[in-house]
Amino acid sequence: MNDTSKKIEITDALIDELLVGAVDLHCHSGPSVMPRQIDHIEAMEEASAAKMRAILFKDHYYSVAPITELMKAHYSDRNVELLSGVPCNNTSGGLNPYAVDHGLNLGARLVWMPTFSAANHIRHTHRRKLLPTKMDLMKPTALTVVDPKGDILDEVKVILDQIAKHDCVLSGGHLHISEIWPLFEEAKQRGVKRLLVNHPTFVIDASLSDITELAEMGAYIEHSMCMFIDGSRFQHFPSDELQDVVKAGGVDRTILGSDLGQVKAPRPVEGFKLVIRLCLEFGYTPEEIRKLIGLNACQLMGIDPAVEMAAE
Repeated sequence: MNDTSKKIEITDALIDELLVGAVDLHCHSGPSVMPRQIDHIEAMEEASAAKMRAILFKDHYYSVAPITELMKAHYSDRNVELLSGVPCNNTSGGLNPYAVDHGLNLGARLVWMPTFSAANHIRHTHRRKLLPTKMDLMKPTALTVVDPKGDILDEVKVILDQIAKHDCVLSGGHLHISEIWPLFEEAKQRGVKRLLVNHPTFVIDASLSDITELAEMGAYIEHSMCMFIDGSRFQHFPSDELQDVVKAGGVDRTILGSDLGQVKAPRPVEGFKLVIRLCLEFGYTPEEIRKLIGLNACQLMGIDPAVEMAAE
């Protein structure tokens, strides 16, 4: 971080410059059964205009892989790499190796363990509603990756083998930190090299020491910028706490994703601009900010940050 006596002048031009090459691994565009203000094409167009490197479309209810593959065929001239993943929730069959096999072979680059269907997530909704939908849907069946003895389920082992075979990313989803530890240990034993923890201090219940240990074992730690930027209706933590979680994981292992696309919230690109400004105010150097918002995500996803997609 910068010496506070030599702070960089923060300008819109500098923010726009730092946004070039950014990667959003947490874009909640639509269509979706959840309220969204932006669709996948709009999200891509706005990322392209900002000269971002890549975006990963995340929907809790379905894999965006078919849409992503269709968009790649028709919008390659936008020079934004489009990524997708497979969510292991009830709507895709839960911990379903068939859904994972299909998604990864279709082009998905990441597998989320259960999110809204995770037993841990469901426990957190006892007093407040998380991930509200536009209409009433069937109540989720609680999922976990461990048996009553704490051992990883056989079907999860199959999924881990599939992820290892495709060299894709394993996300802990909304599992509790106590489930993520044995999951990641089993994953590493089975050859999974790319590990991701989403918003560890929200729902996951990870401590700062957990974050440090996860980073030391090779996982990347993604924090949702919408939970730290002022003015966001999803701001769950004081802005200053962003410095604490980044320090815990280290700049080289921390990723900032938007977790945006919902109604009545900043759009993803705007979220990036706000968090870049915040990081500059904290004294992070431009080099550190580029790691946090782009280079680390490229490393995790296996993307060359300097290579643009060729236009057809």
